[in-house]
Amino acid sequence: MPGHLTSSRLRLPRLRHPSQFVVAGFAAAVAVGTALLVLPVSRSGVEGASLVDGLFTATSAVCVTGLVTVDTPVYWSGFGQAVLLGLIQVGGFGIMALATLLTLLVSDRLGLRNRLNAAAESKSLGLSDARGVLLRVLRTSLLLEAVGAAVLTARWWAGGDEPFLRALWLGVFHAVSAFNNAGFALYSDSLIGFATDPVVSGTVCVLVVAGGLGSPVLFELRRAWRRPRRWTLHTKIVLVMTMVLLVLGSGMFLVLEWTNPDTLGPLSVTGKLVAGVFQGVQPRTAGFNSVDTGALNAETLLGTDVLMFIGGGSAGTAGGIKVTTFAVLLFVILSEVRGDDSPAAFGRRLPREAQRQALTVALLAVAVVVGATGLLLVDTDFTLDQVLFEAISAFSTVGLSTGITADLSTEGQLLLAALMFLGRLGPITLASALALRSRPRLYELPQERPIIG
Repeated sequence: MPGHLTSSRLRLPRLRHPSQFVVAGFAAAVAVGTALLVLPVSRSGVEGASLVDGLFTATSAVCVTGLVTVDTPVYWSGFGQAVLLGLIQVGGFGIMALATLLTLLVSDRLGLRNRLNAAAESKSLGLSDARGVLLRVLRTSLLLEAVGAAVLTARWWAGGDEPFLRALWLGVFHAVSAFNNAGFALYSDSLIGFATDPVVSGTVCVLVVAGGLGSPVLFELRRAWRRPRRWTLHTKIVLVMTMVLLVLGSGMFLVLEWTNPDTLGPLSVTGKLVAGVFQGVQPRTAGFNSVDTGALNAETLLGTDVLMFIGGGSAGTAGGIKVTTFAVLLFVILSEVRGDDSPAAFGRRLPREAQRQALTVALLAVAVVVGATGLLLVDTDFTLDQVLFEAISAFSTVGLSTGITADLSTEGQLLLAALMFLGRLGPITLASALALRSRPRLYELPQERPIIG
């Protein structure tokens, strides 16, 4: 009996909820990535990377963020850059979805637990088509990345800037990084050198938007792009909100930075338009920059904060609270202002469960960002706009930075790493947990109305 009790106590806890597998999978990917990056072969110098730099970079890559503490093309060797590319691909596709797909391909069988895991990661809570969903996600990702890589490779090679193999590596790396909204670049100044290049900027923007729309939207567009009336409410919300935010973001950046001598000021009118639209797309949580982010006006930083916090579409590679969460809250506000009984969007009534989930995700995200910003302010001497920008960028897995990441203390960098991990998994695990545990109540409590406002 004592022996039995001892073995029971030492037994590791079992992971029962799909969201627990998602968290464990991403944590395992970060651990493996850290172990590979601290190897001497991963760094350009003689010695390997420090544990903090390895952990921070691995977390940033797996969480497809793009924040860095070191100069990516200089600090990491070719092997290290290849590790980053693999981590970005794994993080963008979803480590649990990838594990489920590998299980499917090896055994040609998909059990109930793996179906739940795939559903939690892809936001598809149905259990009937996990196999098809995973294969379509993989095919779509690889196809779009391949097309983007071909265009970028041709540009860098045909333009005479790089030899073919180097151009191919740059094209593949930046295409994967862009589609997965990672923001890692193999240029020390990100893409500032291509601020007025419409081919590089345009290709990266298209990949960023495509990855940020989410697989359900991409699938539906492929199936019924000529019949918008048949689109689901989710697709309509994501497409409309994405277009609105892209226009507002680009317009905001152009207006506020048009005469800034450190950003758009020195460029031609065409160059300003290219760079302005590019910067308006990046808060979709991509993280590339074609102008110096640290030189932006304070009002531009604030507007970018809002765009980063909202993020992109669900079940995609973008971060943030997601445009659907923001849209649901917006429709709730509009219905309350109009005095409607229940909020509706595009001729469909929004269920109460969706309203509660959106409110929970948004308020918890605000609490996390505010708390982290306060801790960073205590730990550093940087200004509020810089620290807030960095905290939102980390939590929303954007990767844009005012340039203070490398100058933060070890504690500050570890806090940002925790924010990246929580921001990548928090909305996923929280939304799936709330959806899976939703159950009808068999009774109603007495109603009493508090004073609001």
